[in-house]
Amino acid sequence: MAYKQLKLWFDSELTQMLAQKINEIDFKWDSKPLTKGIQTELDKLELKDRVELIADRLYQSFNKDYTKGLAVLMQILGPENEEETGMFTNFYWIMPIAKYVEKYGLNNFDLSIKAIEEITKRNTGEYTIRPFIEKHPNRTMAQMLKWSKNKSKHIRRLSSEGGRPRLPWASKLQMFIDNPQPLIPILNNLKNDSSKYVQKSVANCLNDILKDNEPIGRQIIQSWNNKPTKQCQWIIKHALRNFIKKEEAWALKITNSLG
Repeated sequence: MAYKQLKLWFDSELTQMLAQKINEIDFKWDSKPLTKGIQTELDKLELKDRVELIADRLYQSFNKDYTKGLAVLMQILGPENEEETGMFTNFYWIMPIAKYVEKYGLNNFDLSIKAIEEITKRNTGEYTIRPFIEKHPNRTMAQMLKWSKNKSKHIRRLSSEGGRPRLPWASKLQMFIDNPQPLIPILNNLKNDSSKYVQKSVANCLNDILKDNEPIGRQIIQSWNNKPTKQCQWIIKHALRNFIKKEEAWALKITNSLG
């Protein structure tokens, strides 16, 4: 993917690419509701709205039948992303499919959760999962706890990244700003994760918790700071970066003890 402003990749060429992939699965599918006249509308929009428009057009192209459309879209995702990068480069084109699930799949929990698993192995489900957390908190958090033990680093990362109280580019999860306790079992499962990709997510989630609930964040760190692994040490240091910059004594004491 050559350098170009990210929003500009969500254009009529992308919809044509999606149409071609879909027609390879369902040759009777009509691409016009997705592609016809879309560039004129896209030109007026920024990134997030472009992604949403394409998702809306996809929904219309399947006659507003979410499950029928999802069955086809899951077949065009292609091979999994083996790297810890690439979600916004090689796999950027999956973002409208993620938005399709986010916007139209809330009433089909089981199907949508399976779809999010597949999407996040290639792009990311961190934005898609958030409305599910809000509408189905118990079921979704139980699923995310299971994900925290998954063999896929992408799925493990989703279990912490998706629940971040202050995830960039996303609406705040006020429920976890008010009470981050449901996140703690997930973070505990991931505190020694071997993947740097996952470690960064855990640290960032803990950093979010510290912004609004410093006593709880400090308790988590203190519980981890008993002969922590190298992975856990890195997470703690990264989570405390803002406090270290401010030269807060308690944070400096912890990081100095880690070596």
